[in-house]
Amino acid sequence: MQPKISLQDIAIRLGVSVKTVSGALHNRSIRMSEETRRKIRSLADELGYEPNLIARGMRSGVMPIIGMIGDGLITQPFASEIVRSFDNVLRTHDLSILVTDIAGGRGIEQGLAELQRLLPRGIVYASMYHHVVALPAGARGMIELMINCREADNAVPALVPAERQAGFNVTRYLIERGRRDIAFLTLPGLVASSLREHGLRAAFETHDLIVNEDWIRPATRGATYSDRARSVVREQIAEWMAAPQRPDAILCGNDRVALEVYGALRRVGVDIPGDVAVASFDNQVEIAARLDPPLTTMALPHREMGRIAGEILAGQRNKPDTVEEIPFRLIERASV
Repeated sequence: MQPKISLQDIAIRLGVSVKTVSGALHNRSIRMSEETRRKIRSLADELGYEPNLIARGMRSGVMPIIGMIGDGLITQPFASEIVRSFDNVLRTHDLSILVTDIAGGRGIEQGLAELQRLLPRGIVYASMYHHVVALPAGARGMIELMINCREADNAVPALVPAERQAGFNVTRYLIERGRRDIAFLTLPGLVASSLREHGLRAAFETHDLIVNEDWIRPATRGATYSDRARSVVREQIAEWMAAPQRPDAILCGNDRVALEVYGALRRVGVDIPGDVAVASFDNQVEIAARLDPPLTTMALPHREMGRIAGEILAGQRNKPDTVEEIPFRLIERASV
């Protein structure tokens, strides 16, 4: 293993000061001739010089680190795409990401204190699902960006999924393929589900169709959807399919609900998509692509949010003034 090349090694070879070498490589404001700057950079490349980012950070008072407060983010495989995409962008700008998770009762202030001890260049807050976060007043000035969530008073710039537009687009897609009797199994208590329902209603209005209110029902019991909440999908499907008029398409709050819908429809002898089309949200590939037939769904923009957030924190893109909505992507498969 060859020893690392230092600024002093380059300075000695060219007969200049270490300060001059440092200025040529790291500080455009230090005055020198362009010929000297070119020679220093050329030799640094030739010798394989790599900057000591930690030393530079200590000198400037900040480290080449972006801190992330993760609100349950690392517990959800598909939501972790935010972290992956964010990290990929930061690496191209010689920045690293450090995530501290506040799930399990740990407070935001505690997470901020842990990150600030490491002198990060900036701090972001990212959530595993789209919701509204009431940040403590003191935290608002410390967090530069919210990802997949927004602050209650919109006091912090945020990137969130364009839920309403996604609901509109997938409903329009179903209507344009001849489906007029569309039911929706919602995720009760979730911001995303409420906005998606608004989108569905807007699409019906645009096409001069009337929503059957009896076909807008929750997928689970209780005030708030969760993986542990008792499912009522089987009962809802059985009731709809036994009625004189039944849906010709079912929009599901997420891919897990769609998985249950497939089973419930099969139990009552309904063909997908011959009798009833099924569409959904999320694009959890391990579910959507493996269903029979594969599921048409709206892909959450997690990668895109992570990419945009990385560009913002790397200084390559301006922060939104308040909340920027990032569009979903329709994944067409054989269920429609």
